[in-house]
Amino acid sequence: MERSYNFNAGPTALPLEVLKKAQSELLNFQNSGMSVMEMSHRSKEYEEVHNRAQHLLRELLNIPNNYDVLFLQGGASLQFSMVPMNFLHEKVGNYVLTGSWSQKALKEAEKLGKAKVSASSENTSFDRIPSIEEIAIEDNDAYVHITSNNTIYGTQWHEFPTIKGNLISDMSSDILCRPFDVNKFKLIYAGAQKNLGPSGVTVVIAEKNFLETRPDNLPAMLDYQTYSKNNSLYNTPPSFAIYMLSLVLEWMKEHGGAQEIEKTNNEKANILYDVIDESNGFYTGHAQKSSRSIMNVTFTLPNDDLTKQFLSESKELGFVGLNGHRSVGGCRASIYNAVPLHSVEKLREFMLTFMKKAVV
Repeated sequence: MERSYNFNAGPTALPLEVLKKAQSELLNFQNSGMSVMEMSHRSKEYEEVHNRAQHLLRELLNIPNNYDVLFLQGGASLQFSMVPMNFLHEKVGNYVLTGSWSQKALKEAEKLGKAKVSASSENTSFDRIPSIEEIAIEDNDAYVHITSNNTIYGTQWHEFPTIKGNLISDMSSDILCRPFDVNKFKLIYAGAQKNLGPSGVTVVIAEKNFLETRPDNLPAMLDYQTYSKNNSLYNTPPSFAIYMLSLVLEWMKEHGGAQEIEKTNNEKANILYDVIDESNGFYTGHAQKSSRSIMNVTFTLPNDDLTKQFLSESKELGFVGLNGHRSVGGCRASIYNAVPLHSVEKLREFMLTFMKKAVV
């Protein structure tokens, strides 16, 4: 079977090696006579999978021992509520708005307490990341919340702020696309379905002392300490998704970890941005160059008719997921860690061919 050129924004491409490994173990995991999907989450075999995934995350991200690695469900959308429930208290949630997902996180916080916007790029259609100097931080801020990468608009933080206070980040769409200093953050959360694995599991990395500050009257499943004290096994976890996560992390380790993956990601992104920049305006990138994402390349064509033709012809050639988000239109190539360089090179060829034909 010929595989598609998968540029979906999420769920998205998984490494072919990982899929083959999962396929080989699907019916009989480690000679147990069962699939991982059939095992008790209390079994020795699953416990090893669970702990291996945690260990690999710690190794690949250099996570210090004073941080917990937790596995939750509900995606980033549940984290939009859990963060203020656990940490807002009587203070103010400080949100930096860089796109739709940070807006949604803000709305959830406003339902649970006080929240404010300290910096935003909304007035320029979220085409940039605010500078660190633009972020106003006050003593009464419970935390500062950022979204590290913005899938819809194609922008990304290239330097994380060092703040006096509690920095929290939604890293759902770019975690492990490059190295970064975990110590800058009190809490990081990420839905797995872009860079870490299939949908179903959400990774949370949190400083242990910060977790202690949450109130005592939270529902068990909305309390981070429930997961911390029970090794994320308080209830049945998304065991197969965590198994797939562990395989993806093994793949990342085998391919040189975040340092080497960043080099490939930069190469993939530069291939597409060079086409855009050298197209004399035929392709127009949405993000300002200083804020461009290496995960989501967003662009428009001269008019809607050409956009429809571009998407139609690309689909016929096996390209999947190049539609821009329904809220902004245009086109978007999501080039997460597992998207092969070959697929990006094929997209470049198509973009150049399509432009030449349209211009003529």
